Amino acid sequence: MSTVLIVVAVIVVIAVAVGAVLYATGRGGGRAGLKRRFGPEYDRTVNRHNGDVKAAENELTERVKRHGDFRPRPLPAEARDQYVAHWAGLQERFVDSPRQAVTEAEKLISRLATDRGFPDVGQRSDHLDALSVHHAHQVDGYRRVHHAASEEGRDASTEELREAMVEARQLFERLVLDSKEDTARERRAIPGRNPALRQGSDV
Repeated sequence: MSTVLIVVAVIVVIAVAVGAVLYATGRGGGRAGLKRRFGPEYDRTVNRHNGDVKAAENELTERVKRHGDFRPRPLPAEARDQYVAHWAGLQERFVDSPRQAVTEAEKLISRLATDRGFPDVGQRSDHLDALSVHHAHQVDGYRRVHHAASEEGRDASTEELREAMVEARQLFERLVLDSKEDTARERRAIPGRNPALRQGSDV
């Protein structure tokens, strides 16, 4: 009887250990799980830690623990339409005032993220961390418009501003849609074919 109890105890310990690893990485699979979940954000975090993979993975794991269970609020149809119309106006304004358009695009995405329930931009670290957990492949475009709109980005060329706007649009699209199932149908309704931004690519 005691042998059976020992075996059961060992199985429980192993199950708890495996569960802890899966929870820590968000999808399981250790380093591969983090790379799969964060994509380019994984490499960016490793670079920011000067190549210290362990430190980077600890940071990403902590982000998942804090924000992994968050579920964005849906947008009412009217609000979605207003955001889409506003973005279309910014793309038109880019032709004559690229810096102003990029500055307003950064504010628009910040407001949209807050409306979806992400931490307020006033808590910038949590704001970006939460977005990186749920939109790891698009969040860097948001960083680019933030930099371009800041004092540090005041010398950015029109081409750099255009590239920032194009990349930021990817996060805007993800945030303005309620679910992945909406994407194929609704994306066609989001303006983005402005020749001033396009330069040969479908944006």
